[in-house]
Amino acid sequence: MGLPLSLVLARHGFRVTAIDRDRNKVDQLKRGELPFKEAGAAELLARAAEFRLAFSASHEDVAACDAIILTVGTPLDAHLNPDLTDVDAAIEQIRPFLRDGQVLILRSTLFPGTSEKILASLQSAGLKVGVSFCPERIAQGQAIRELQELPQIISGSDPQAAAVARTVFSAINPRVIELSMTEAELAKLFTNAWRYIKFAVANQFYMIAEEKGFDFQRIREAMTREYARLADFPQAGFAAGPCLLKDTMQLAAFNRQHFAVGHAAMLLNETLPDFLIDQVKRRRTLRGATVGILGMAFKPDSDDPRESLAYKLRKLLAYEGATVLCTDAHIQDPEFVPVERVLECEIIFVGCPHRAYRELPLDGRDVVDCWGMTRRPGIGA
Repeated sequence: MGLPLSLVLARHGFRVTAIDRDRNKVDQLKRGELPFKEAGAAELLARAAEFRLAFSASHEDVAACDAIILTVGTPLDAHLNPDLTDVDAAIEQIRPFLRDGQVLILRSTLFPGTSEKILASLQSAGLKVGVSFCPERIAQGQAIRELQELPQIISGSDPQAAAVARTVFSAINPRVIELSMTEAELAKLFTNAWRYIKFAVANQFYMIAEEKGFDFQRIREAMTREYARLADFPQAGFAAGPCLLKDTMQLAAFNRQHFAVGHAAMLLNETLPDFLIDQVKRRRTLRGATVGILGMAFKPDSDDPRESLAYKLRKLLAYEGATVLCTDAHIQDPEFVPVERVLECEIIFVGCPHRAYRELPLDGRDVVDCWGMTRRPGIGA
């Protein structure tokens, strides 16, 4: 989330220094090369010098900034509780270079109450630095567009911190919504948990239909056609990636694990690969079979493999004794094979429905497709 935000802020007139501890990535960006796919980013990166956008691997550069925007991963630990190690480490790295009057804008998803704790920590160190939590709500790969289209939620530890956050984010989108810091933290968790639960409902309906021998895609098409109340009813498919499960479990941890619908969503979404394999095992053995997986990214037309359930599917298939061949249209991995080899497999699972796969000759092949990519649309009038 940091690079797209840097590009957009620079485009809107701010002098921006993008700092990353990975010197290889910094050098890559200085050469004008993107480290990941992001629509519209290449064009903006090519104009970095014109936009007064610089790249650095030195934390000392925060000393010259009026606002410091922190975009650090907030994973879960082994017990599905929030792990703020990287956030704490990042703040410790920049603490020697902070000065009174600056504002630290926290952009990463945070366990409710974390912003207040960070503020208290800075104050205990004698720093008069304001804190603001302004959650990102963009879809990966579409950040450049959505940053400028979606309303921005802001907050501040004091009026000055809120005013700085408003200045920053209203420059890229005039629709700004102000909450308290903890309200803003909850708004982000509620948003992602809601999406995760919606995907779980669709996956549960898919499993019910498959168990009973019915075509889920046909039923869904009938339900949603010209019926506005179901406009947001998602397709079935792997609900994965670095945010949805993580944020749902953070919300559960915040509520001392009293989040039954969130835990149910986790069980449904995380076991969809198991369900698909069990359905195949009802009709044939997997031991000794050569099985292919089309697409390993966590979402269509992305090059991001983080938390992708296609990798869990691969592991489960190998456990069943199958030889598994994987391919992806966007991820470069020496273990992957060309798509033509996957098409030769006895069974093909759609791990991620990239657009590049929609025209593949899959008719007549043994394809397992929970996404509906291979489903030809059309139901009775």
